[in-house]
Amino acid sequence: MQGKAPSQQSVRTQVYLGIDVSKARLDVFIHPLGRMLAVSNDTGGLKRLKKAVADCDVALVVMEATGKFHRLAHRFLHDSGFRVAVVNPARSRKFADAVGALAKTDAIDARVLAILGESLRPDAAPPAPEILESLQELTRGRDAAVENRTAVLNQIGASKTAPLIRELKRQLRALETAIANLEAEIRRRIDADPALARRFEILTSIPGVAPCAAVALIAGVIELGQLSAKEIAMIVGLAPVADDSGQRRGTRAIRGGRAHVRAALYMPANSAARHNPDLKAFYDRLIASGKKPKVAITAVMRKLAILANTLVGQNRLWEPHHA
Repeated sequence: MQGKAPSQQSVRTQVYLGIDVSKARLDVFIHPLGRMLAVSNDTGGLKRLKKAVADCDVALVVMEATGKFHRLAHRFLHDSGFRVAVVNPARSRKFADAVGALAKTDAIDARVLAILGESLRPDAAPPAPEILESLQELTRGRDAAVENRTAVLNQIGASKTAPLIRELKRQLRALETAIANLEAEIRRRIDADPALARRFEILTSIPGVAPCAAVALIAGVIELGQLSAKEIAMIVGLAPVADDSGQRRGTRAIRGGRAHVRAALYMPANSAARHNPDLKAFYDRLIASGKKPKVAITAVMRKLAILANTLVGQNRLWEPHHA
């Protein structure tokens, strides 16, 4: 049959990008094309990466959480229209072991992340707003200072030499000043943002939830108010995980999740188990049924996380008897 030859349509290959992030460089593996490239971890390098994959249909970009070094790439690629998933390094390491990638180099890590993206399809998420990123940094700094203060107090209690005790007390005063300054800065930034200020007001209205715990929830669970009860319990690591095999029914236990948020809920749960009427009744009922105190407190922590999520989602303060 004679006539015009059909026009050739360019078919864009669907690919998955795995990015191993370091302070100065991004190692990128393009799967399944098998292409590897390295770019600088700055705006210029990211523009070069974007140009390099312009002829591909990028289904997902996967990188590990690295404190602050992945943030520029996450924000730039998200703003450029890419779907970006940031995964826990422990998860990607276990996946590497599962697929037999025992060696560890930047190139291998990037390849493993790309294959993980195709195999597991982790959820893509936008970067946190910059104000929340700054709050997270300030909160981590405050938590580290509190840990150092505890260590210095323990040293003072175990020391007998006067010059050492004087030096430790000097360090203690400096740490207490640093903690007070960081807490004041955290509050200043929350008060300056109406949405965060409202969230803080809601959380601190819950009996037992002190300002430090409220800040931990605000900075540590940016999804607060948008999750189901099961999702918030799982994210914080307070959902009992099954441990069954065959006829055996193992003991349910919590695992995973965001440990720093879980730790921040421990003292509020203890306070709520004594002073919050509903949660006190819940705690007493668990103890009466034979549950160990630690298990009962963990259940109260889960109730607090769910309550905080519900109140923020409904944009209302806690009240003893809600209609």
